[in-house]
Amino acid sequence: MSAGSLPGRNQDARRWPLPPFPTFLLQPFLARIVNGVAARFPELIERLGPHRRSRYVIDPIDLPFALYLVPDPAQLTFRAISRSEAPGYDARIAGTFATLLQLVDCGRDGDAMFFSRDLDISGNTEAVVSLRNAVDNVDGSVAEVAAGLFGPPGRGVLALLRRFLPPSGATA
Repeated sequence: MSAGSLPGRNQDARRWPLPPFPTFLLQPFLARIVNGVAARFPELIERLGPHRRSRYVIDPIDLPFALYLVPDPAQLTFRAISRSEAPGYDARIAGTFATLLQLVDCGRDGDAMFFSRDLDISGNTEAVVSLRNAVDNVDGSVAEVAAGLFGPPGRGVLALLRRFLPPSGATA
């Protein structure tokens, strides 16, 4: 997929009633997450094999931005991006924020989410399967490790999200 706006998400992006979200505010947090998770679970990146250099767009359709991930150990990249200025990607994983959080928090099976249409996968499905398998093989919750990087406030936010976000497949 070439650079440009992400397919099929214009309606979801219109839910954000404010001016464009200032994605630069998230960059320090996302850099800390990707570096911390990679340091804690180096095997996660190794398990990606040839897909370590794949470009992934992770699209929480109910938020005003998407996430761009390149798990290349030589230059780890995880940043928030505007949907209207999305870079080219190899694979895209889209769903509600709650659904995507459950994927990295050991909440539900990714295959079940895909077949129930809670997730929309496009592009290189082999790269997506490799990423999902790598996350599934991590001992524990990637979300919990990421939250722990921010100490008690991070763990508190994760606890609130777990408690108040609707389960995937539920309507808000």
